[in-house]
Amino acid sequence: MNIPFNKPYLTGRETEYITEAVQSGKISGNGMFTKKCHQFFEKHYGFKKCLLTTSCTDALEMAAILLNIEEGDEIIMPSYTFVSTANAFVLRGAKLVFADSRVDHPGINEKSIENLITPKTKAIVVVHYAGVACDMDAIMNIAKRHNLWVVEDAAQAIDSFYKGNPLGSIGHLAAFSFHETKNVISGEGGMLVINDEQFEARAEIIWEKGTNRSAFFRGEVDKYGWVDVGSSFLPSEVIAAFLWAQLENLQDIQNRRKELWQTYNELFKEMAIPWLKLPSMPAYATNNAHMYYVVTDSLERRNRFITELKEKGILAVFHYLSLHDSPFYQNKHDGRDLPNTDHYSDCLVRLPLFYELPIKDIIETLKSL
Repeated sequence: MNIPFNKPYLTGRETEYITEAVQSGKISGNGMFTKKCHQFFEKHYGFKKCLLTTSCTDALEMAAILLNIEEGDEIIMPSYTFVSTANAFVLRGAKLVFADSRVDHPGINEKSIENLITPKTKAIVVVHYAGVACDMDAIMNIAKRHNLWVVEDAAQAIDSFYKGNPLGSIGHLAAFSFHETKNVISGEGGMLVINDEQFEARAEIIWEKGTNRSAFFRGEVDKYGWVDVGSSFLPSEVIAAFLWAQLENLQDIQNRRKELWQTYNELFKEMAIPWLKLPSMPAYATNNAHMYYVVTDSLERRNRFITELKEKGILAVFHYLSLHDSPFYQNKHDGRDLPNTDHYSDCLVRLPLFYELPIKDIIETLKSL
């Protein structure tokens, strides 16, 4: 048996749509398939404005530009996240102020945020880890009281909700990922969601390399030129065509992933392993089955667990290393201990979860451990 951690799922129409894009003669960005994807997200989830990007990293970098982040600004974010969350703001000269995770979940401890705010704080960046919502009412209330921006890093959170509201629709800005490890994919790919209309026009300009090219093609201006900073953030039609095939099958993909997640969860409940903690789901959140993880009681136990699974042909992995303790940022961190973050870094294990996962084989193997 050889079960990988991830296997990209193809719905069957990806290459058909890519061929259609190529034959249309329009394979650079912002063509027919890009528009189809934008319209899907805006209609299906009620996002105010969407812009596909070449990655979630690019979407986060656009957010930092839109918020005019500059040297000396402070950004509050969790330490337990991927480096892209941090890099987007470090590139603008910001100082990162890392918050600890919750005891019951790797997401940011909302109760710790307010004590981290200073006159230099400009934004709060929250990460919906495993597609499970942070307490967005608490976070938005803090932001409103202190006149701060909120960015949702929703890289893992497609089709997940907070009190009935789609994740990515609550903060001022949000970023999604369509990397091949996500629920719906385009190989590499991402999206910026703009929920505050004051950012809409400028976001499109930044997206188009700092030009008002999109306005020109809509006939709103008689010529276009360089009007702001920007970069080549928009993806090609090849990427958008691939994504469109995935979006057409979103519900089927989600149903299968949730079935797999539930199978894992029921098995681990039945096994009742004393040193293994199962995922926690707050009452206000839904589960989009982005990942199935467990938390061991020690680093040594985690390593043994991963090794045992590997020996039986199952590739499980640990996840994020604490950013506050990273080689790049440890000397810039303010020295606070973040015990929950470090615990997840040492003890969290992600199990394989993909559409075509042979779950019966994994169940038999897990029962034999």
